[in-house]
Amino acid sequence: MLEQFIKNRIKQELPFVANEGQTELLDKLSHFITSTTPRKAFILRGYAGTGKTSIMAALVGALQQLQQRVILLAPTGRAAKVLSQYAHMPAYTIHKYIYRQKQLGEQAFTLNDNLHKHALFIVDEASMISGVRESSGFGSGMLLDDLVSYVYSGEGCSLLLLGDDAQLPPVGSIVSPALSTDYMSGYGLEISEHTLTEVARQALDSGILENANILRPYALGEAIAEGELVEGLWEKLSLRNDVCTLSGGQLQEALEDAYNEVGAEGTILLTRTNRRTNIYNQGIRSRLLWKEDEISSGDRLMVVKNNYFWSKEYEKLPFLANGDMVEVVRLRNVREMYGYRFADAQLKLLDYDWEIDAVLWIDTLYSDSPEATQNMQRDLFSKIAEDYPELQRNKKELVKTIYQSPYYNALQMRFAYAITGHKSQGGQWKRVFIDPYIGGSQPQPNGNHNEDARSFYRWIYTAITRAREMLVLVGDDVVPGKMAENDRRQRRYSGLRRRLKDLNEE
Repeated sequence: MLEQFIKNRIKQELPFVANEGQTELLDKLSHFITSTTPRKAFILRGYAGTGKTSIMAALVGALQQLQQRVILLAPTGRAAKVLSQYAHMPAYTIHKYIYRQKQLGEQAFTLNDNLHKHALFIVDEASMISGVRESSGFGSGMLLDDLVSYVYSGEGCSLLLLGDDAQLPPVGSIVSPALSTDYMSGYGLEISEHTLTEVARQALDSGILENANILRPYALGEAIAEGELVEGLWEKLSLRNDVCTLSGGQLQEALEDAYNEVGAEGTILLTRTNRRTNIYNQGIRSRLLWKEDEISSGDRLMVVKNNYFWSKEYEKLPFLANGDMVEVVRLRNVREMYGYRFADAQLKLLDYDWEIDAVLWIDTLYSDSPEATQNMQRDLFSKIAEDYPELQRNKKELVKTIYQSPYYNALQMRFAYAITGHKSQGGQWKRVFIDPYIGGSQPQPNGNHNEDARSFYRWIYTAITRAREMLVLVGDDVVPGKMAENDRRQRRYSGLRRRLKDLNEE
């Protein structure tokens, strides 16, 4: 029987013996793969440490052996890179796979034609996929609508959505629509689903995963009592093995050790606000990396606004996406134009191992806004317009000319040594430092108490699950004070250096 054959193939690819929940999932997956039901889709929710990535890798391996066409997709370049690493085959961002430019260099994208037949599209980190219509220039403006339209326009194609619904939902949403059975059924899809909840045996010794599982009910809103304070979080967490806490005064030493052990590429600091990321980024650059210039070669940056201008000469790179990570290879001609600072740069795209040339808008590196403010954009537009007095009576030509200006299209970036929790989704780092500090003290929910509390727990859950080897909770002594008062559970930075050393010797 084909269904049993596929199940056995997947089991052979697994690096462990499947538990009861995983075995049930294999039954459902093998049935789903062999089913002839039209417009079928599978939603797989898997909490941290439950083995969902291993099972997906095994599924991909089994289907490749059977010469079944599989396409791997993810919402961001970093998530696609992680997916590619554990599935051992190329993965692509959703935007760059399902859309094509209407014209070269144009900031408008339409849906590609799906020419695949009987292909399975596996989409990881599906909790990040927005169901909100945006003025993005991509297709209908609603990514989830377009993804479904693209997949099912192909002959006999199907969709498998993989994610963790305890993580942060898309910005502007309360739930993750791509992981909602009711929502996805609204597309006329026949939905199969499974939720992995049991932590795999091989993950039981992980303090990171232990804390993720402690927080999961709170992130899902299942364990938040009416009137419960978010500050109670610190009493819930466990400090053992690969998890510890430190004060703000110990942070520099801890980061220095992490940079020496795993480098900047393996280290990240996560915060809740752009303002906090700015503070940390400036401190890391000046005190750890000894960088005195406002930007220099070797700096790690993150794109904070989609850019279509600098990629037009690269056939396989239709645009630079919000969230893409880059490293400055070479920097030259730092200058002031139109009242702002710019520089020519050669950049390495860290998630794709490509290099491009572009103009950077330096002022955005130090802005507390997620990107250049509307006032900055309007001001830059007006000042560039002054260079073309002959076009003032021809507004259409004036706008067209400004839209081709390298300064108007300068890359908007932020330093990427510290980033927000939202920007970290889909990524993984060996050492993750989390600063949950906000507002000067423990986060205190306002308004809808339960929903605000859930939002915070989702944030901290998402941040914790970015760590692969070591998790460090950071803050002034006020922030982790509740943990520090508990002598039995206290594990501060005094033991972190030893544990980092032990990890590298294993």
